[in-house]
Amino acid sequence: MPDDRTTRAVIRDEALRLFAERGPDAVTVRQIATAAGVSPGLVVHHFRSKDNLRTEVDQYVLTVFEGLLNELTADGGTVAVDGPEAATTGSLSEIFLRHLPVGSPLPGYLRMLLLSDTDAGRGLFRRLYAVSCKILDALADAGVASRGKDPQVRAALLLVNDLSVFLLRDKLTAVLGIDPLSAAGLARLGPELLSIYAGGLNAAAVAPEAQGGQA
Repeated sequence: MPDDRTTRAVIRDEALRLFAERGPDAVTVRQIATAAGVSPGLVVHHFRSKDNLRTEVDQYVLTVFEGLLNELTADGGTVAVDGPEAATTGSLSEIFLRHLPVGSPLPGYLRMLLLSDTDAGRGLFRRLYAVSCKILDALADAGVASRGKDPQVRAALLLVNDLSVFLLRDKLTAVLGIDPLSAAGLARLGPELLSIYAGGLNAAAVAPEAQGGQA
């Protein structure tokens, strides 16, 4: 399939990939140019500086995730829920993964952006929190969750829980032996999360078959 991206887009995408892998501070203009198959001078011609290139990468990532969140909260800001299984964590991680191609650097960059002390990172977290509040409202309206005594705190905790799986995906894979955001991983984690949410830490153990046959 032919690559119909502009040279500017190719440079931006390669910068995104390298930034996600190594962090922006560890990546040079020359490395970005080599990855994009252009000269360092052409990178400077298009973006003037690495800082400007990083700003454009940040904005591109925000635009992509804004599109996903807008799709989730379409039709007047409501959030569709598919049933009790949607109550596991707010499903933001699942939504992102469903819409992103395998091997996309966007999840890695999202992790870096959310943990950064930048306006882009803070703004994205506020946007995610607003969506988490809407998801909690939708779950409560569907009768599969309660808003609790402090809905704002509950929405925040649900968001942090969901993002922790997303941001610590590689660490969880290492200790569990399964990617928590793969289909098998979600099938294994989902019942336990629902059990804890429904009955707290005193909830009965999840049956092995609910974990895909794992003991």
